Amino acid sequence: MTDFNDRRRAEEAKAAMDEEMLFRITARRNRLVGEWAAGLMNLSDVETEAYKKAVVQADFEEAGDEDVIRKVLGDLTSAGVDADDAKVRAALEEKMIEARRQLMSES
Repeated sequence: MTDFNDRRRAEEAKAAMDEEMLFRITARRNRLVGEWAAGLMNLSDVETEAYKKAVVQADFEEAGDEDVIRKVLGDLTSAGVDADDAKVRAALEEKMIEARRQLMSES
């Protein structure tokens, strides 16, 4: 019985670590997307830092990526940048890979 309990605890711990890592990767991805969008909008360094934080915070509005997409696409459109849903989604995918690589290299 102890082996079963140990295995269950190990699986629960691994699931918790995986969930935390996904959270960190997603937050890093959102910062990278914010930096990408800030570059397209020609924001200053100070504005870019604030914008990256705003994109990360936008992800807490609802589950999934739609809140981030809506924010970034709306901001790009308001700034007169030629962008569409597909462009923002492609950036999210690209930055997810980059974020994962960055965090894995830090470990």
